[in-house]
Amino acid sequence: MELFGLRFARRNVARRIEFRSNSVTLGGDKEHSLVKILLATSEAVPFAKTGGLADVCGALPLELARLGHEPTLIMPAYRQVFQAGLTIEPVGTPLEVGIGQKTVTGRLLRSVLPIGGSTGGNASIAGVPVYFIEQSQYFDRDYLYGAGGQDYRDNCERFVFFSRAVLDIIGRLGLGVDVLHAHDWETSLIPAYLKIEYRNRPGYEKIATLLTIHNLSYQGTFWHWDMLLTGLDWKYFNWRQMEFFGNLNLLKTGLVFADSINTVSPRYAEEIQSAPLGCGLEGVLQHRRSVLSGILNGVDYRQWNPATDLHLPAKYGPENVLAGKAADKAALQAELNLPRDPNVPLLAFVGRLVEQKGIDLIAQVMQEWVLTSRAQWVILGTGDAKFQEQLAILAQRFPQKVAVQFQFSDPLAHRIEAAADLFLMPSRFEPCGLSQMYSLKYGTVPIVRVTGGLADTIVDTTEETLAAGSANGFAFHEPTSHGLSSTLKRALAYFARPDAWLRLMTNGMTEDWSWTKSAKQYVDLYATTIARAQGPTNNKDGIGKPEAAKTVVG
Repeated sequence: MELFGLRFARRNVARRIEFRSNSVTLGGDKEHSLVKILLATSEAVPFAKTGGLADVCGALPLELARLGHEPTLIMPAYRQVFQAGLTIEPVGTPLEVGIGQKTVTGRLLRSVLPIGGSTGGNASIAGVPVYFIEQSQYFDRDYLYGAGGQDYRDNCERFVFFSRAVLDIIGRLGLGVDVLHAHDWETSLIPAYLKIEYRNRPGYEKIATLLTIHNLSYQGTFWHWDMLLTGLDWKYFNWRQMEFFGNLNLLKTGLVFADSINTVSPRYAEEIQSAPLGCGLEGVLQHRRSVLSGILNGVDYRQWNPATDLHLPAKYGPENVLAGKAADKAALQAELNLPRDPNVPLLAFVGRLVEQKGIDLIAQVMQEWVLTSRAQWVILGTGDAKFQEQLAILAQRFPQKVAVQFQFSDPLAHRIEAAADLFLMPSRFEPCGLSQMYSLKYGTVPIVRVTGGLADTIVDTTEETLAAGSANGFAFHEPTSHGLSSTLKRALAYFARPDAWLRLMTNGMTEDWSWTKSAKQYVDLYATTIARAQGPTNNKDGIGKPEAAKTVVG
């Protein structure tokens, strides 16, 4: 069975589905009437962030609003939320949520996600409503998910509370939701609760559910006794639905019960259907492959555009990229105490210092190249102590070639993107990746390993692809230091050819990786999900119903 997504768009389907007072037309020109979407997430910019999930959930609702739909965002009221500096107001009476055998109270708050920038001709858009679930014992903490390298021990309870509160609020506020869009394991119980407990309640009967996987390696796995916290019958704790090798697995639960599943690139949607990137859930995903699709994340060009970026000493576009990048490169070299030399290639990495990102491969290459090459290296990020130690030693021994910053600074990340000649992403897996798309916009040529969203966005440079105008970076397959080093050498051979390098930079800068295209694909997927939820095979009981299941799903 084929994946949904772009392949679905090619099917010659003409069908009309009525829902509430709206309708949606599938097939043909894909003209959809207004859809009401509730996006449930554990983080979103500008309120709280640990990674790319927050970027997606802060940007996608704005694009959906620009397209004329009605998105609403809901997330926990972390301490970070109140530190964001935006107006937040209480809403209504206290919440009362059942957690196992007890009742936990909370409070509903409201703010607005500012629309910002151009509204695409829809001047009536003032912002996207955002609701926060406040419960100080669960969410008033320094960090979102854990501290000191350890997850909070009550994470299951925290997000059981959040998931139940989300569904309670739909009825309490009369939100009239068409699609409930859940994100990652923290909200993966929502499709199960909807089908098991809420499906026949007034106002909930026609809600369709979409679950987006941002990173399958984070699954929300807890010991089996936490099943009691969910309040669901023990009969669902079986290998077809919620149980995973003796434990409770929240992400698996969502994969089983959601009407549609998607992830953040088409390539990753294929990769996770087999080991090792399936992370033990490849059986579930194979079983549900007919409802699985991949949509690339987009870039918020209001924030990431060298022509308007307030963090840059010199702004530029494709027409003056050489002068702009030269000025920004000189400024960054001065800022980081590197020799100011416009002819030395500046190689950059920004991200988590972990093996998934291939930082070990970068460190191995650096150890050789600092002895044999004039290249300068800039590293920004935090992560495993062993990698920080290796990089710190290199920076200490070779201060004229290596600059490291063990922090995350968004302004510095912008300045690095603008100043660097090459951006390194030798990831072992990468569901989507955003930094390579930022780099393209800034005329910084990415070097990537062929995986996930990196494979979907970067076209390897050869004489043929350069002549065709499709080349925008460099790519290699094997996750080895040799693969990275040989690709770097190949890239620097083009760097030594100014005309070819300029064509490569401008190719990337003129590509469109904005959220507009991705949001339109999400609207199509919402329509598909609504049709599926109301169709004859609407997965009312979740896949793997013991008497019906035919495939082992993990």
